[in-house]
Amino acid sequence: MLGDAFAYPWVLWALLVIPVLAFFYWRRRQRMVSEVTFSSVRPFAHAPRALRERLRDLPIALRLAALTLFIVALARPQSVSSGENITTEGIDIVLVLDISGSMLAEDFSPNRLVAAKEVADEFIGGRRNDRIGLVIFSAESFTQCPLTTDYPVLRTLLREVNNGMIADGTAIGLALANGVNRLKESEAKSKVMVLLTDGVNNRGEIDPITAAKVATTYGIRVYTVGVGARGEAPYPVQTPFGIQRRLIPVDLDEKTLTTVAEMTGGKYYRATDNQKLKAIYREIDQLERTKIEVTAYKRYSELFYGWLAGGLIVLLLEVGLVSTVLRKIP
Repeated sequence: MLGDAFAYPWVLWALLVIPVLAFFYWRRRQRMVSEVTFSSVRPFAHAPRALRERLRDLPIALRLAALTLFIVALARPQSVSSGENITTEGIDIVLVLDISGSMLAEDFSPNRLVAAKEVADEFIGGRRNDRIGLVIFSAESFTQCPLTTDYPVLRTLLREVNNGMIADGTAIGLALANGVNRLKESEAKSKVMVLLTDGVNNRGEIDPITAAKVATTYGIRVYTVGVGARGEAPYPVQTPFGIQRRLIPVDLDEKTLTTVAEMTGGKYYRATDNQKLKAIYREIDQLERTKIEVTAYKRYSELFYGWLAGGLIVLLLEVGLVSTVLRKIP
């Protein structure tokens, strides 16, 4: 193996001389005429050839081989190892997702909950080097996935989230407190929550403002996302005649969500359709980017020593044979 690279690759062009020298040697052998007159040796044409006669071309072959090895050594073959030293400023992110019954409204396609899961999945897929966790809530709140860098597991757990996993209601304050509990022990330089809901806090022992104050104490920044069309939204209702769509008013406490975001240094967003929701998550994704410092390096290990040694050994072998076994007498 020649190695990964050559310090002087242009030297390898000299290898083209080897077949030229071999050709001229062969032509010279063909044109050789004996100057000594001798009787016909035709009767001995089929006699076995002596070892010296069989090896008469070996010296020139060894000389050409040595020259080849010297040319490769002169080009300085090297083994190159490269890599990157990466320094990151870690970010811990908790996604807080509302799974209450109102999230089944169909002002988003196919509904608010599925649309929210899709953009959250896309958000997770675009992250690198950050720990991400998932908290879900309705009347209660629990951690679906703790902070992790195992994104495939996190995305699988996200896909398993559905309405009805816990009692219905909207406990925004309790969800925020749960998110704080996930992040308060974090040593990351940046701690972030992204809370998505479509309702008004109506359950739980903790109100959103109190939870926001606790988040501020721990240096946690909260981005709040309110989802729902303005006015009314179609909602599937089970009737004796099957599922029918009825318009229900969109009840979203934007004032509280805005206050929570501002108190913690975050920002409030309103999403009225799928595209707007995707744009919001893309903006948050850009705002909360891990700072990465990359230092590239390359290490070179010289490999020409072996080629040089091989050339010297072959050359010494050729000289030894010519001086002894294959010596020619003038």
